[in-house]
Parts: sequence; structure tokens; C-alpha cells
Amino acid sequence: MADRYLNFTGTAPGRFLTRRLGLPQPAPLRRWSAEHPLLEGELLHLTAGESTHTPALTEILARTGMKEITATDAARRPAAVVLDATALSDTPGLAQVHASLHPVVRQVADNGRIVVIGAPLSPSDHHQAAAQQALEGFVRSLGKELGKGRTAALTRIRSASAAESTLRFLLSPRSAYVSGQVIEIGDAEPAACDWDRPLAGRTALVTGAARGIGEAVAEVLARDGAHVLVLDVPSAQAELVRVADRIGGTALPLDITKDDAGERIAAAVSAEGGLDVLIHNAGITRDRKLANMAADRWDPVLDVNLTSVLRTTDSLLSSGTLKRGGSVVATASIAGIAGNVGQTNYAASKAGIIGLVRSLAPRALAEYGVTVNAVAPGFIETKMTAAVPLLIREAGRRMNSLAQGGLPVDVAETTAWLCAAASGGVNGQVIRVCGQSLLGA
Repeated sequence: MADRYLNFTGTAPGRFLTRRLGLPQPAPLRRWSAEHPLLEGELLHLTAGESTHTPALTEILARTGMKEITATDAARRPAAVVLDATALSDTPGLAQVHASLHPVVRQVADNGRIVVIGAPLSPSDHHQAAAQQALEGFVRSLGKELGKGRTAALTRIRSASAAESTLRFLLSPRSAYVSGQVIEIGDAEPAACDWDRPLAGRTALVTGAARGIGEAVAEVLARDGAHVLVLDVPSAQAELVRVADRIGGTALPLDITKDDAGERIAAAVSAEGGLDVLIHNAGITRDRKLANMAADRWDPVLDVNLTSVLRTTDSLLSSGTLKRGGSVVATASIAGIAGNVGQTNYAASKAGIIGLVRSLAPRALAEYGVTVNAVAPGFIETKMTAAVPLLIREAGRRMNSLAQGGLPVDVAETTAWLCAAASGGVNGQVIRVCGQSLLGA
């Protein structure tokens, strides 16, 4: 459904009226397209303190396609600003963060990016930990101030080489609806990558792929080079086949809640030599307040959204169907982080996904060489949200820093970044694709 308010605020009368009334003024977001795959403009590279990562970061940023500059003036409007704050070791050093960004924050172009690069928190130096944790509050607040489609993010890195995939994502139109996020990047050997087709040669399975977010995920993975198996319930077979045919993939009509779902998936991908990417997107809602929620509304939601994810992931890992260097990306939700009225079942299932990721990620990487992450969508424009009552729908759209709903492709772009081989340093993360929701994010 079209966002008429967003369209109205793009007109002269709309801009005048919303300014006078103090109403949200969302800016149309510039998303990835084949014609415009990059942010258009210069990249301002700043450093707070003496960073050991400067040479490597300079090389990586040069490969983003933007011209790197180290100083700016009032006449220039950089499309992106990257501040290397990894050397920050005490709270007085935070003044350098202010001194670096205060003069340039107004100059960042519409739909621009500000990325702060920090270091992991030291368990033995509480002064360093305090200063680095301060960056999180700083970035989350900055994201809520920027406006005009601009976003802010914080990455914590151990080595710059493992961060290239993440920096490319954040400094691109692909991350249009990701703001105010903190991403931890561990050590990982940089994987060779065709940045135009980062999933080339990989086999992916997407559940719940007949429509909505799952369909968009399948399309983006295929665009990026993966062979995609799309899975959905047998009753959706006709839609599923249409998706598979359109993207050159394979349809797999299957009830993911069946006990043998993992074995049937393994059999389906055996000809491919196994599975590189497992995307758990299938999900349902059965909303009621708890006092009115019978077991027949509770049980299916937990079974589809959580239990099936646990069961099939365990099966595909233990059988070796998920290959080393592979990725699992599960779909959580802002509801699982902040809660939602009438969704105790759904919120429980999505919070459970977050628990799964945090517990399984380090073990899956150590034992199987597989990363495990989650995306947590906020208000995404789908057929489901189009059916929400008008006032609730408008509240969902406006209650984030970008003052608009996201699109299924926003979740898909984030998922594709997480499951690229070059993103092997990103593990155990829950990335909120919510425009920086004002609740829980």
C-alpha cells in the first residue's frame, strides 16, 4: 500500500504544513538499483587519535567506489563520513569524537551515512570499555537526529580486513533502512569475493519464500549469484513455483514443522553438494491478548516461528548438510525485543530466535565453521501490514528515525550481506532492520 503521507510531505504544501505543525518529515530513501548501485558523492575519512587501522581502512574505503577525502569545507557535502575511533581508550578522548563530527554533521548529503568504527570493549580496562561503550549511546542518539534519510551505525572491529563486507554494506544504498545499529566484527580471514555477485557459487534455502519478505530475500540472493531453493507450505505451491521460475531457482513445497523436514531438505540439496546458506524466514501470527488466547493460537506460532527453526538447524548442522563457511540467518522481530500488545505468542517466538542466535553462534562457528545471525524487521510494508487498521499502521510507519515503513527488499539486502562468505567475521549478531525504531532499538 502506498505511503500517502510520505508522498504528501514531498510536495511544497506538504513540506510547509508539516513544518508548521511539527509533524514528521520523512525523506524518500535511495535504495540499491542496477543503475545506481553506490552512494553518489565523496567519502570523508576522519580519525580520532592514533589508529593502527588507518592504512588498511584507507585501502578498503578506496574500494567502495567513492572518492575519499580527509577534510571538508562548507561547499562540500560528503555522501558518507567514516570516523575511526578504535584508538579511543579513555573518556577525555571522547572530545575528539565531538570535535571530528560536530563541524561536518550538517554537511552530510541527504540519504548519507555516518559510520563510527570502534574497538571491542576491554575486559581488563574499564576506562577503555567506558569510552568505547559511550560510542554506542552517541551513535544511537545521532541516528535519531540526522533526518533526511541519513543513517548512523557503529562497528566494533578487531581487524580492518574482516570488516570490508560490512563497511561496503553500510556505505551503500543497500543499508537504507538500517540505522542506529551496533555491529561486532570478529577476526576472520578475508574471503575472496566478486563484489558484484558476492554469493556466486553458493546454494541457499529460503523458507516462507512464496511471498512477502521471503520472496524478496530469494530474489536478492539470486541477484547476488546464489542458486536458491525456495520453500513454503504445499498449499502455496503455485506461488512458490512462480517465484522459483522467476529467479531461476528450485521450488520445494514442504511443511517446515514436520519432524522430517531437515532430512527432506538434505535430500533436496544433495545434488548441489550441500547447503551454504540457510534462511529461516517462515513465520505466522495469531494475535490476541493473552487473556483471550487459546492454545490453538499459541502452539502454531511457537511451532512455526521457533521450534521448526531449532529442529531443522540442528538437523542440517549435525548431518553436515550445512557446509563449512556457510551461514544461518533467522528472522527475529522488533516485537521480540520490545514486545507488542496482543502478540505474547509471536514476541516469545521471536525473542527465542535471539536466544538461539546468541547461544548457537559461537558453538556453530567452532564446531561446524558456520556463522549464525538474525535480522529483526520493524514495520515493513507487506500485505500483512496493509491490513492493519489505519491509525496503527501510521504509528508503525512514523515511530522510527526515518519516519516511514521499510520494504521487504530492506530485509533482503541485510540478509544477503550476512550470508556472504566475505561476512564471516559477523557472527552472533541481531541486526534490526527497522529504520531505528523508537521502541526497543
